Amino acid sequence: MICKLQTNILGNQPNQAFTQEPAFKEKRLKKCPEYILGQTMLENATEDGLMGFTLLECGRAQMSLANETVEHEAKVEQYVAAPLQHILDTDIPNILKHKRNLARLILDMDSARTRYQQASKHNAGTGATKADSLREDLEEAESKVEQCRDQLAAEMFQLMSRETELAQTIIQYVKLQRAYHESALHSLEDLIPGLESYINNNEMKPVYGYPLEEHLRVTNRKIALPIQLCVSALLRLGMEEEGLFRVAGAASKSRRIKLSLDACCLTLSTALEYKDPHVIAGALKSYLRELPEPLLTFKLYPEWMAAAKITQNEVRLRALWEVLHKLPSANLENLRFLIKFLAVLSKNQDINKMSPQNIAIVIGPNLIWSPQEDVNTIV
Repeated sequence: MICKLQTNILGNQPNQAFTQEPAFKEKRLKKCPEYILGQTMLENATEDGLMGFTLLECGRAQMSLANETVEHEAKVEQYVAAPLQHILDTDIPNILKHKRNLARLILDMDSARTRYQQASKHNAGTGATKADSLREDLEEAESKVEQCRDQLAAEMFQLMSRETELAQTIIQYVKLQRAYHESALHSLEDLIPGLESYINNNEMKPVYGYPLEEHLRVTNRKIALPIQLCVSALLRLGMEEEGLFRVAGAASKSRRIKLSLDACCLTLSTALEYKDPHVIAGALKSYLRELPEPLLTFKLYPEWMAAAKITQNEVRLRALWEVLHKLPSANLENLRFLIKFLAVLSKNQDINKMSPQNIAIVIGPNLIWSPQEDVNTIV
């Protein structure tokens, strides 16, 4: 059992003791998968920004793990592999040597016994003298067998007497594993919170489908970037465009402008390069519609609906005004910015055909929808 366990740990090939020479350690370090991965990360962490910072920090962590791994392997070879290898190199060969000698001596003894038995049948004359000589050979062979058996048993008992010592060596291996994994865990635990904090607070995040409050927090803005950019571009390109927000833009351009916003690559100048106000208006509608919670909020949905059902104009307006001021400050600021733009748009209704009623039809479903409805369902 002991021999089998040693073989499982050490492998079939002889294991040389690990040396702490810098050149040897460096050579071994470069073969470590963590070192190779860390080096690749560091080589590619050339640009500033989120990805560059992440690659730099993770690359350093992988290099640290690589050093931990090499140090762990060195300790395993020094405190576990070397003692077990000594048994494989010394004790086991001695036992095997005595077993081979015993097998050979038993064959010699059996051969001497056969010769003696044959000679005993002819005990007359010179035969008696020969039988006596063969008996002496047999006794000598039996003595050698007994002596070899004693030596083999002694070697085996010696190895068995070290079983507690060997068990402690195996336990030492497990302890070294525990220390290695604990050290690696602490290293990673120190790294992860900082990385997560940097990522969570970085403004390089998608905007479509993400909460308004989160977007405003990481960008340190009061007005959401998609709303401000699209409104600014439409004020220059779309005030006289007929059917704005009603006519869809080209699908390929709409996808491109949305992805450029998600990649934080869209500026006012690049938005104006599209020259198609319908594409920009579509990007604005999509942003409002894909918010996890509508700009007018799910919480206030019943109050908005109740106020809208009031038939008397003055009472309805007063009720809507009261609900409006229950909005979170971020929602209220962005809604105010959007309504001011839509008011400017409606002033050109003779040209663009976008009266307040038409604007409400195309924009309203993107500002509020029922909590029970799918976010992409137009109410």
